[in-house]
Amino acid sequence: MRVKKVADSEHGPRHVTPAGRSVFYDLFPAEKAAEMEMRAQLLMGLEHWLEKSRMTQAEAAKVLGVTQARVSDLKRGKIDRFSMDLLVRLAARAGLKPKLKLAA
Repeated sequence: MRVKKVADSEHGPRHVTPAGRSVFYDLFPAEKAAEMEMRAQLLMGLEHWLEKSRMTQAEAAKVLGVTQARVSDLKRGKIDRFSMDLLVRLAARAGLKPKLKLAA
């Protein structure tokens, strides 16, 4: 009898991402995964800022210099609609002071 390393479910093979590892590394090449991970962190920080600020979407849009529809996209976690540079600019406008840290 052979032991399967990946369990099957009714929807096909199931994969579990190891603890402490970003799922992006399972889905994308390493360079794209690194970008997606940074974008996700920026997006989550902005979502938290929006929640904590208790502003309406229209008020947040004025602070961030975007439309209310873009704030809605942020709240809904639409990561594919935001580039890295835009997320950095929005985080700075929100007073979040984004920083980059490199690790070897």
